[in-house]
Amino acid sequence: MANTLEMSKKELVSIAQRRLDKGVGESLWSMRQKLALTCRILYDGGHDSGLAGQITCRAEQPDTFYTQQLGLGFDEISTSSLIQVDQDLELVAGSGIPNPANRFHTWIYRQRPDVNCIVHTHPAHIAALSMLEVPLEISHMDTTPLYEDCAFLKTWPGVPVGNEEGEIIATALGGKRAILLAHHGQLIAAKSIEEACVLALLIERAAKLQLLAMAAGEVKPIPPALAKEAHDWISTDKRNTVAFNYYARRALRQHADCLI
Repeated sequence: MANTLEMSKKELVSIAQRRLDKGVGESLWSMRQKLALTCRILYDGGHDSGLAGQITCRAEQPDTFYTQQLGLGFDEISTSSLIQVDQDLELVAGSGIPNPANRFHTWIYRQRPDVNCIVHTHPAHIAALSMLEVPLEISHMDTTPLYEDCAFLKTWPGVPVGNEEGEIIATALGGKRAILLAHHGQLIAAKSIEEACVLALLIERAAKLQLLAMAAGEVKPIPPALAKEAHDWISTDKRNTVAFNYYARRALRQHADCLI
């Protein structure tokens, strides 16, 4: 006989969370491996745009971060090809040079000590939505981790290789985990690689859904309280770990070389 049929939603949420906390362990992959996996996962998720876009994460050495070297696409990144650079984009370890657009990542890292990984890409649906100069609309349960958590920069400040662009983007992002950049792309600023990867996939899906809905009619809002509840329910470390592990297993079936 079931024992939970008369429990409240709050009680059931608590039970589910305890099970998740107990049943999901820590990742067995290193930071560099997770970063390389993220590159391949995002490539498969439609985030490829030639050599545009950067992925970084804080390294163990203070004020340095790991990133891909300029000239390699997301589908070519492996653990061994990642480089470590400082906030002046000077090479600390590895060979090759970073994308000069990594400069605006350093502005975010300085302003947001809670951020440990940044994903900036130009996937097709995000890029298309950015051309309309409208914010991302969250109106579906699956995309609620971005509810009231995605900023919008309507004015394109140009190629983000200068300090001015870094300051503008970091300021527009504020304390949120995502931002839609008009005429440009998207950026995720997360506390973990897993969270950054999952949200980067999600924001592209959200843009695709929005464009499809806009083509069919008017996007209807969802109740704010329920949207916030769903945001908090999905936005947990354990759920990000479970989702990342799934995407990583899927990527490794096609990209086993990324862990080399």
